Amino acid sequence: MRCDRVWRNARLATLAPGLPGLGEIDRGVVAAQNGQIAWAGAEAAAPAFEAAETIDCEGRWITPGLIDPHTHLVHGGDRAHEFELRLTGASYEEIARAGGGIVSTMAATRAASEDELVAQALPRLDALIAEGATTIEIKSGYGLSLEHELKSLRAARRLGEVRPVTIATTFLGAHALPPEFKDDADSYVDLVCREMIPAVAAEGLADAVDAFCEGIGFDVEQTRRVFEAAKAHGLPVKLHAEQLSNLHGAALAAGFGALSADHLEHLDEAGIAAMAKAGTVATLLPGAYYFVRETKPPPVEALRAAGVPIALATDCNPGTSPLTSLLLSLNMAATLFRLTVDECLAGVTREAARALGRQSDIGTIEAGKVCDLAIWDIERPAELVYRMGFNPLHTRVWRGL
Repeated sequence: MRCDRVWRNARLATLAPGLPGLGEIDRGVVAAQNGQIAWAGAEAAAPAFEAAETIDCEGRWITPGLIDPHTHLVHGGDRAHEFELRLTGASYEEIARAGGGIVSTMAATRAASEDELVAQALPRLDALIAEGATTIEIKSGYGLSLEHELKSLRAARRLGEVRPVTIATTFLGAHALPPEFKDDADSYVDLVCREMIPAVAAEGLADAVDAFCEGIGFDVEQTRRVFEAAKAHGLPVKLHAEQLSNLHGAALAAGFGALSADHLEHLDEAGIAAMAKAGTVATLLPGAYYFVRETKPPPVEALRAAGVPIALATDCNPGTSPLTSLLLSLNMAATLFRLTVDECLAGVTREAARALGRQSDIGTIEAGKVCDLAIWDIERPAELVYRMGFNPLHTRVWRGL
């Protein structure tokens, strides 16, 4: 078999569906051709390769490249002052209602140029890449006007041009109510549906549409209107749902065939059943849970029992999860939510790909998929979940290189 590159003498965690556990292969081989996996499996079954380069992995573990399916990486400024306020007892909701929160970041984002947004996001992006991330979702949602939402999405797209990483973009215009629409959420939702979504779709700047369905965000009917506009323009949907209360947003999202519903601390049985029926992924965000000191964890046991796929993400954002480490997210998910090692690693590979609607292309080590790999200096995969503040990445491979 002719190929560009072959990795031999490796232990594989393929995450391939239908295989037990992590789909482990003790003595494995991966071969790449034109940026795709041409062959992957046990060395004993491997064909003869004619490769331009052969790499001896010396027994290292190879996993799929990591995927972060929920970030707010592009934004202006930070909210360290709000962190100080939280330490004195102020709640997230109190800060938001006092003019802080998302609207505070909106002001900094509007003031920044596209170039400045790219420059500010690059250190955050580089931190994720350094831990083996090969695909990262980035939401807008801090511009809250047509001009600045488009600017944010363009900045996110540019990150994928200046770094070797795949960027998925999500339009989150319905993230918060901007000051110019104070006390008139319905008119702002009209703007999102009639002007913003059509413009975003026309420029091809988003892969999906998201909304914040919450008491301090948008109600179920307003969210429904956003979803209807997204579907009318051929864009899949996802949702920030049931983070602070149960507005039954997850069930609404599932009714629209949502790729994912995210956060989910207050998710109920009806929402779980709707997600299971629709195949909507539950994306859990332990960084936000930790940072805002939540006490009600998402219903992991019920999600498992219903067969709802579980993904994990950093939720990297300036207000509630200034986290740029997927590896730390794994440890948090295991420690705070009691996910298993297998669930954690699937959550940032196979199930994260599903949460982006890209499971046919990335997330597992299988022939025909994009050759995105992470090669680790570890003795067993549990080390990726067990350690805190330690990065054992040996090599990251993006599109075969």
